[in-house]
Amino acid sequence: MITLRDCIEYLRLTPEEIDAIAEHEHVAPIVAAELASYLVETPDGDRLIKRMILDDIMHAAGGGDSARVAQLTDVLKHFVATHPELR
Repeated sequence: MITLRDCIEYLRLTPEEIDAIAEHEHVAPIVAAELASYLVETPDGDRLIKRMILDDIMHAAGGGDSARVAQLTDVLKHFVATHPELR
């Protein structure tokens, strides 16, 4: 049986990045991993994932959740650092 951890290890993403996608799309993490698997293979996929994380940051900021903003900002920094085409 393939687990969520197996799926995440296959991708170029962290569990936190998958969680941000899941939050943005309102889906379970395993579904977010499947979506991410598709997106990372498309020309604009990395930019779409970055946009999802930014949207999550804006949503958390709008709700006054500064801890979540800080956490997602770290996720975004890591994502951009590991995807140089986004710089």
